[in-house]
Amino acid sequence: MDSDTGALGLDFGTTNTVAALADGAGSSRLIEFAGDEATGAVFRTALCFWEEERGWNGIAHEAGPWAISEFLQSPLDSRFVQSFKTVAASPLFERAQIFGKPFRFEDLGRLFLQKLVAHSGGALDGRPRRVIVGRPVEYAGARPDPALARRRYDAMLDGFGVELHYVYEPLGAAFSYASRLTDPATILVADFGGGTTDFSVVRVAEPGAERRCVPLASAGIGIAGDRFDQRIVDHLVLPMLGKGGDYRSFGKLLPIPGGYFVEFADWSRLALMRNRRTLDELRKLQRDAVDPEPIGRMIALIEHEQGFPLYDAVGRLKRALSSAEAAEFRFCGGEVEIAAEVRRSDFEGWIGEDLRRIEAAMDTALDRAGVAAGDIDRVFMTGGSSLIPAIRAIFERRFGSERIATGGELTSIAHGLALIGEQPDLAGWTA
Repeated sequence: MDSDTGALGLDFGTTNTVAALADGAGSSRLIEFAGDEATGAVFRTALCFWEEERGWNGIAHEAGPWAISEFLQSPLDSRFVQSFKTVAASPLFERAQIFGKPFRFEDLGRLFLQKLVAHSGGALDGRPRRVIVGRPVEYAGARPDPALARRRYDAMLDGFGVELHYVYEPLGAAFSYASRLTDPATILVADFGGGTTDFSVVRVAEPGAERRCVPLASAGIGIAGDRFDQRIVDHLVLPMLGKGGDYRSFGKLLPIPGGYFVEFADWSRLALMRNRRTLDELRKLQRDAVDPEPIGRMIALIEHEQGFPLYDAVGRLKRALSSAEAAEFRFCGGEVEIAAEVRRSDFEGWIGEDLRRIEAAMDTALDRAGVAAGDIDRVFMTGGSSLIPAIRAIFERRFGSERIATGGELTSIAHGLALIGEQPDLAGWTA
């Protein structure tokens, strides 16, 4: 790729990453990844590490679907890291210890991008003129620090492009959707990612207008697909691992500390629980527990690196409940077996409070834009969780099904970011 032409849209997501290149003629093409493990234009936001002398600091790595393949070949000799974007804005996260070596967020991100470029079949060789990076409106995590996230992103992307710009992710989706419209409209974009749910209100002019899209307001919340996964784990898995149990300490019965369950239910932290300190603490807790077997199951799942297959089973259940009223959750691994039928109504009850907070964030975006629900001509829903019936029902109730559009759930943001990168003036788009 010529370093002085082209704009690259980079949707660095919690679950998946997608890149698109603008063609300079009002369109863009998605980067298709090449190789036996490739999954088209969608590159899983995941890393796998294993010890090897020729690797960086004695540790080799892979990313994307190749990371999943490496992990499945040798789960006990590798470390699998996923959803690390969720700690980008966390002051509590300083570094992850992997095979005794410290990795900062920007280290993980830089290694991830190196492999993304390597698997792009030459499409990302060189440096694009502009890189437009999607960022959430509100970062995930407790008390997120946007300035810290920006510094970490800057370090991660250093040297990746000639110019670096950040744009709210739903604005990328809005620009992509606007390219499909033939009439002026006020649109609401709802982007349901892995770590955050974001909204943008955009006014779209007629085709050929000097300025086709004008952003009016955005809002977001750190609740999305990963949180829904945590709810499933909390109700189906953690009770079998000791949650709600007691242990003995100096003659007293005390509840088992909840911190272990919080970590286990979080993809970005579960992967890092396989360390000597945590396992030693859990073994001590197992000795003192009133019922030691559940804690033993947790230790077995961590030691046998069962995080990925466990959350894969959770994802299958969630997808099944999007098209069926009931589905079976089934997991077997690390000496633990779980089978349970789950009704869609159960799942919707588990995420009920999350849905209310998501709807409140949508209202914030409308209020900031100074528009009412009746002023919205079109609603564009994107992201994997937009397929969940309970989420769809919110928008049908508020806007009516005839105003709702979907499509390109995993690729629309990257497409729109690349097109924004071709605009002569980015001031109205950058965050």
